[in-house]
Amino acid sequence: MSTLERIREKVLAQERLTPEDGELLFTHPDLLAVAQLAHSVRLKLHGTTTYYNWNLHLNSTNVCEASCLFCSFARLKTGMPQAYTMQIDDAERWIRERYRPGMTEIHIVNGLNPDLPFDYYPSLLRMIRREFPQLHIKAFTAVEIHYFAEKYGMSYEEVLRLLQEAGLGSLPGGGAEIFAERVRKKICRDKADADQWLGVHRAAHNLGLKSNCTMLYGTIETVEERVDHMRRLRALQDETKGFQVFIPLAFHNEGNRMERLPAPTAVDDLRVIAVSRLMLDNIPHIKAYWVMLGVKTAQTALLCGANDIDGTVTEEKIYHMAGSQSPGALDLGEIQHLIRAAGLTPQERTTTYQTIERAA
Repeated sequence: MSTLERIREKVLAQERLTPEDGELLFTHPDLLAVAQLAHSVRLKLHGTTTYYNWNLHLNSTNVCEASCLFCSFARLKTGMPQAYTMQIDDAERWIRERYRPGMTEIHIVNGLNPDLPFDYYPSLLRMIRREFPQLHIKAFTAVEIHYFAEKYGMSYEEVLRLLQEAGLGSLPGGGAEIFAERVRKKICRDKADADQWLGVHRAAHNLGLKSNCTMLYGTIETVEERVDHMRRLRALQDETKGFQVFIPLAFHNEGNRMERLPAPTAVDDLRVIAVSRLMLDNIPHIKAYWVMLGVKTAQTALLCGANDIDGTVTEEKIYHMAGSQSPGALDLGEIQHLIRAAGLTPQERTTTYQTIERAA
C-alpha cells in the first residue's frame, strides 16, 4: 500500500493524521491526489457551500517597534516616511467614506506603536460600536494583545476584558508566523513568541471570544516546522475549541528585508491549503485568502480543501505594500461569480459563520 493510500484510509476512517503523515503530504509528488483527498474532506464537512463576507479592513497605525524581516507595512518610528497614525476622528471619517449599509465586519490590525496610550484602542472600538453598530469588530492580533499586556502592565485577560467591554467581538489570527523558535529568532525575534501567541488565544477562548489562526509560509521554514505549527494549533483547538478558521499566509517579498527570497508558487499555495485541511481535523474552516493568493489561485484553492474565500476586504494594506497584485477589493457579485464558476455554492456569512440571506 502506498503512503498516500495509507493516509487516505486514515482520513476515511476519521483517524487523526500524525506529523509524519503531514510531512509525507507536503512531499508527495502527486499534488492533485493530495488536493483531491483534501477536497473530499471539505465536501464531507461543508458540501459545496463556500463562505464569504462583506467586510472592511482598517489599519489605524503602521508605526511598529517590532522589526520583522518579512514586513513591508510597518515603519519603526513616528515621523518616518510613510509612517501614520489615525486619530479617532480620522478613523471615523475613514470608515464612513468606505462603509456601506449591509457590511457586517470590520477587521483591524495595527503596528505595535510605542507612542499611543492604551485608551486609544478601547476608544477606537467604542467609536465604531457607537457610529457603526452593524459591524462586528474583529480586532488586534495576539501579538498586539501581548504587547498591550506588557507595555501597560496587565494580564492578557485584563486587556481582553477591557477591549470586550469597548466592543471587541473576536480576534484575527495574524502574528502566528511560524512557531518554530529557530525561524522566529531570525525573522521576527522582537515580538510575541509562539507560547505567548497561543496563550493570548487560550485566554480569549476562555473569555468566550472566537478567533482565527494563521501560518506564514514560504520564508526559511522547513516542512517539519510547518507541520509542527499545525500540530500546535490543533492541540490548542482540542483544549479550547475557539478557533473558527485557519488562514495560510504566503510570504510576499517586495519592499522588505527578505526580498532576495523567492515568493511561494501557486503549487506551494495549493499544497499548503490541502495539507492544512487534512491535518487540522478540528478546525472547521480553511480560508483561501484571495488578497494573499491572488484571485485565480484562491478560486482554485476552493477545490483543494478551502471552503472560505474571505470577503470584499475593501482596502487591505499589509499585503499590497508587500507587492500583492490582487485587487484592492472585490464586490459581492465578483465573489459570488468566482465561487459559482468553480461549481460551488456561495454563502454569505457573519464573522462567526452565521449565514446571511439577502433579498435578490
